[in-house]
Amino acid sequence: MPGGSDKSTRVAIVGASSLRGKEVKLVLEDRNFPASEIILLDEPALAGTLTEAGGEPAFIRALDEDSFEKARFAFFAGSAQDAERNWQAAQRSGARVIDMTGAIAATGKGSGWIPPLGSVLPLRVPAGNGSGKLAPYSSPAPGVVITCALAAGLAPFSPVRVVVMLFPPVSERDQAGVDELENQTTNLLTFRPIEQSVFDAQVAFNLLAGYGEECKPALKELRAGIARDAGIYLAGRAPVPAIQLVQAPVFYGYAFAAYAEFSSPQTPGQLESALRNLGMKVAAPDDGAPSNVSVAGEGEIHIARIEPDPSVADGVWIWGAVDNLRLAATNAVQIAEGLLEQAAL
Repeated sequence: MPGGSDKSTRVAIVGASSLRGKEVKLVLEDRNFPASEIILLDEPALAGTLTEAGGEPAFIRALDEDSFEKARFAFFAGSAQDAERNWQAAQRSGARVIDMTGAIAATGKGSGWIPPLGSVLPLRVPAGNGSGKLAPYSSPAPGVVITCALAAGLAPFSPVRVVVMLFPPVSERDQAGVDELENQTTNLLTFRPIEQSVFDAQVAFNLLAGYGEECKPALKELRAGIARDAGIYLAGRAPVPAIQLVQAPVFYGYAFAAYAEFSSPQTPGQLESALRNLGMKVAAPDDGAPSNVSVAGEGEIHIARIEPDPSVADGVWIWGAVDNLRLAATNAVQIAEGLLEQAAL
């Protein structure tokens, strides 16, 4: 990663110890983002934790009012609460805010952006807030990115209906979700009581259409949030698919199955080409279907060859998978790259 002393490319990552925060740091490094310095920020209890950034030793710093001094970009990758409390401080410091938690999107004050879809869904540049400050950006969650990419890619073929079944991994609940699935798996195999503090239900060796009553947010709320955010982003430019969400007992990797039906025959090759043009990777003829394991470390959405439905003449099925953490981090970093490109024009 370029070193340099130019403070205009100083980058702050809030929630640096979270799974998303760690992934953002890796993606910045892998994509050679021109950061002069990466500042790792988190809760005071985690301050002083030794890690690395840009190949150099680094300590996580406590998040406070002065954390964003001279920062060009501030990524919010931890909890929604941290984003709610601190994004305006980052904005006041002059940083371009990129939120991955959904907190800013919920307020309606920012603008969602999925850069790979720019050719068919151009960014609607947000206005300032009246104080001369630039509006923040929201990097949508993986389920929203998947849904919007499928909707945008299929829209030119005028589908009669599109249905997307999403299978999120437990890492969407950060490290606590991963730890709970690991604990449940171990305890079930040794005939011991299982922990249910995150999901309030047995997620190990199971598929869930709903969590326990004590789990917040509920699965139906997450599903409604994906549909809402996809609708806002598509904004009538493509129909919003019907969406279902099923919790899968996997640690990482977001799988999905989509069904599309058309009023006239469409060749799988045409559909695949349209999705490939939006950055999706389509399996080669001799390749197997993508899986949670095969897409690890990949920032793109991977899909299998599109298959006609055996019972519906003009219906097709699309199977796909993506590394949820890498997709989320890549999209956020692509937003920052896009802002740098705009500033250079």
